[in-house]
Amino acid sequence: MAHITTVTLKRTGAKMPLVGFGLWKVTKETCAQTVYNAIKEGYRLFDSALDYGNEKEAGEGLARAIKDGLVKREDVWITSKLWNTYHEKERVEEGIKTSLKLWGLDYFDLYLVHFPISLEYISPETKFPQEWWGLDGKIHPINVPFQETWAEIEKLVDNGLAKNIGLSNAQGSLIFDVHRYARIEPQVLQVELHPYLTQEPLVKYCKLIGLAITAYSSFGPQSYVELGYQGATSLMEHDTVTAIASKNQKTPAQILLRWALQQGLAVIPKSNNHERLVQNLQSVDFELSEDEMKSISSLNKNLRLNDPVDLDPRLGIFA
Repeated sequence: MAHITTVTLKRTGAKMPLVGFGLWKVTKETCAQTVYNAIKEGYRLFDSALDYGNEKEAGEGLARAIKDGLVKREDVWITSKLWNTYHEKERVEEGIKTSLKLWGLDYFDLYLVHFPISLEYISPETKFPQEWWGLDGKIHPINVPFQETWAEIEKLVDNGLAKNIGLSNAQGSLIFDVHRYARIEPQVLQVELHPYLTQEPLVKYCKLIGLAITAYSSFGPQSYVELGYQGATSLMEHDTVTAIASKNQKTPAQILLRWALQQGLAVIPKSNNHERLVQNLQSVDFELSEDEMKSISSLNKNLRLNDPVDLDPRLGIFA
């Protein structure tokens, strides 16, 4: 049977690849080559953000792939995100243009609001990436309603800087609210989602309103160990996942990605290892049984690894 490899977005009918390559924590030194290699192996979606600090290098990898005739610009889907320090109405366009310039592009296929949290502006000349902390090492939230930011995000579509727009790290109440005033509805929601954080009510709600979901951190704690996380068993080593992997003759990573894909979710795994990079792309060509899907979903423990409240108790967006 033919396997679905794209999701069609409601507003534009654009076909977004279901398996992309996430650029979070890809080092500057390796990023250009990694992007080039990933394109060579068949990746057509790259998920980036100004905050990752490697958009310039990613753009160099893409430019080389285009120059070498591997792809044309329109063959590749590039996603970027508005950082928290650009939420004020007079800053939003500066935010996207900063990213576009680094990538060397005229438009993004998808532009997301990275977090529903507005922070005090810091010029990229002063500090880059701006991250969460001000120059004094403290976090400085500012009072910008999300509606103000969204109205400016919509203008990016009008101006041709973004083909599709969406949300990231948003929960149902904010999505519901945005739909009350959106002139251009969000097309994609990007959230942390893995078998330890299955977010079933959110997935159900998004399907109901036609909002596509991209799951990040598909491997659960894996990405956070190097940030000092200690806690739950790695999903890659969990008995349930390894047993299903050996039964299907797949890697644990492929099983975790397939579990998300089979729910109609897009995924953006990253790997600095070439063999795994190739294997991740092959997670579209097999099926898990209903029982296997259920047993993976039953691992849910509402374990959220990326929560701004850990940085500052005032940022309780998932409370």
